[in-house]
Amino acid sequence: MKVDGRTLFGVVGVPALPATKRAGAISDRIEAIAADRTFDPDNLEIAEVPLGTSIRARGANVVTITAQDAAATGLPREAIAPVIAERIKSAVRSYRQERTAQSLGRSAGWAAAWTAVLVLLSFSVSRLARRIDFVAERAFDSRAKHLQIQGLPLVNVERAHQMFIGVLRGARLLTYVVIALAYLLIVLELFPWTRAASRMVLPLVFQPLATVGRGFVAELPNLVFLAVLWVLVRALLRVVKTFFNAVEAGTIRLSGFEREWAAPTFRIVRLVFVAFAVVIAYPHIPGSESGVFKGISIFAGVVFSLGSSSIIANVIAGYTMTYRRAFRVGDRVGISEVIGDVLEVKLLVTRVRSIKNEEVVIPNSTILSGNVVNFSALAGKQGLIVHVTVGIGYETPWRQVEAMLLEAAARTSGIEREPSPFIVYQQLGDFCVNYEINGYTRDASAMVATRTALQRNILDVFNEYGVQIMTPAYEGDPEQAKIVPRDQWYAAPARRPAAAQEGSGERPPGAAPASRTAT
Repeated sequence: MKVDGRTLFGVVGVPALPATKRAGAISDRIEAIAADRTFDPDNLEIAEVPLGTSIRARGANVVTITAQDAAATGLPREAIAPVIAERIKSAVRSYRQERTAQSLGRSAGWAAAWTAVLVLLSFSVSRLARRIDFVAERAFDSRAKHLQIQGLPLVNVERAHQMFIGVLRGARLLTYVVIALAYLLIVLELFPWTRAASRMVLPLVFQPLATVGRGFVAELPNLVFLAVLWVLVRALLRVVKTFFNAVEAGTIRLSGFEREWAAPTFRIVRLVFVAFAVVIAYPHIPGSESGVFKGISIFAGVVFSLGSSSIIANVIAGYTMTYRRAFRVGDRVGISEVIGDVLEVKLLVTRVRSIKNEEVVIPNSTILSGNVVNFSALAGKQGLIVHVTVGIGYETPWRQVEAMLLEAAARTSGIEREPSPFIVYQQLGDFCVNYEINGYTRDASAMVATRTALQRNILDVFNEYGVQIMTPAYEGDPEQAKIVPRDQWYAAPARRPAAAQEGSGERPPGAAPASRTAT
């Protein structure tokens, strides 16, 4: 039972009235007689009643000491009744004294003084924190030049500085909390109306901490098991990573295992190890048996399964492409309508730089479900075939056409001499014969440029020999062949290159073409 936050004595509940409600009713009666300054607390009376020993004020019961109350103290009612009466008298006098104008004024003065101390301490802590921050920043700047080897930093000074600032801010916040708690304890204790609240400040703060501490001690064996498991799994993963790094570097060679497979294989092994460790650790995770933990786990699993189907498909596709060796970084490939060089192959997407210098991001699942043309796979060993199709009228001898096409291929620097270029007859059309010149090139990344150069040389050679290349639509033979005269080859704004005058390989009209023919 309390008055103004001070405990006077204890009471025991009865079947009809719990102890808390009984104590509250007694407190209200004591405060009522204390507020009545016409009543002298020395006039309290002690009388025996059927329920026990009663302490009365002006004939009205203040508290009745029952046999249960006496049993809780281990003393008879006659012995404890005078003690409780004296405590009530003292509480009434203190209640009245603390509510006098002089006492309240003195408490208000002390509250103002402690408020000033609070402001001064907060200002001092803020100044000290800024000073420490300034000194630390200068120290980090000066040390950064020395923590280097050949210009390379040994540690990330900026990150270390940010970590220090975070620790400083945490310490400053903790200091503010301690100062505020001390201020509340002292100031609330000064006034009778807030004294009960001051007695609740520390329990509100430290009771949760105590609960956490007791829970930590209770779960300590599980936490030690989890820590040991984490150390073991981490050490084992380091050994596995070292092994696969050696495989990737070529230090360790495995029969039938490509070096490019080392990194993705390590990621798969790591996932298996982590999943196995989670299965072992799950029963030892604090709170894993609670309904809330299980509910959150089920919810997270449902969300992951609904939202990650495309991600999982792309990941599987990424691993599949890695082991299929469809292409490598740097290869010239054709994927759907995109032709370009592979920049990066990740688990989810593949980045390709197109021949127009565009960066195209392609999901791996799209690549796996479609056709992939790798122009670089065989170009270095067997050569990549570059081809151009032209339509020539039936009036032109096919042997001349073959010779001119082979001559154009011979003039193209990107076309290999061995294997030699060859001619393929695509179709004997209604109005012309479709010839296809095929030449080998070793550089897949330059295939567009090589094909463009081949087409230029075809135009030049056919113009030199006065042979017209047919158009797709044919109505009749023109009066004059559709060719460009040699003297108009470099009409403005085109400029004649130096190679065209000397060493260009161009032949004058009427010169004999190359004698190579298709086999």
